[in-house]
Amino acid sequence: MKAEEIIELFQQFESIANEYEGVECWSARELSSILGYTKWERFNNVIDKAKEACINAGENPENHFPNAGKMVILGSGAQREVNDYMLTRYACYLIAQNGDPRKPQVAFAQNYFAVQTRRAELVQKRILDYERVIARNKLAET
Repeated sequence: MKAEEIIELFQQFESIANEYEGVECWSARELSSILGYTKWERFNNVIDKAKEACINAGENPENHFPNAGKMVILGSGAQREVNDYMLTRYACYLIAQNGDPRKPQVAFAQNYFAVQTRRAELVQKRILDYERVIARNKLAET
């Protein structure tokens, strides 16, 4: 992938984020198109796998994949409700990990979340190291 495509995918992902009950979330319907899925049924299969991974990790999928119906306009002008989910960042991560890596958008998402996870690990390690130094200094003073 070219740098421009990567920047565009990242901007698309961040642009569809919204707040749902005080939590940063993404619409599964909107995320599906960003990840290159053209059929909801196929993307819904990925969501099911991600929910299973969530359960296997000891998490409650209802906290990360809450149902949120969405009204769409049909060709006739009528409206009907379709199934949707408001996904947490963790749910987006699980979806990326369970998506089709042959899709460049999914491969990018997998890499993006791997890098973000590593960054979080490094920040946490630095915080722990800093707290350890502070504790040693206090011990040395006493």
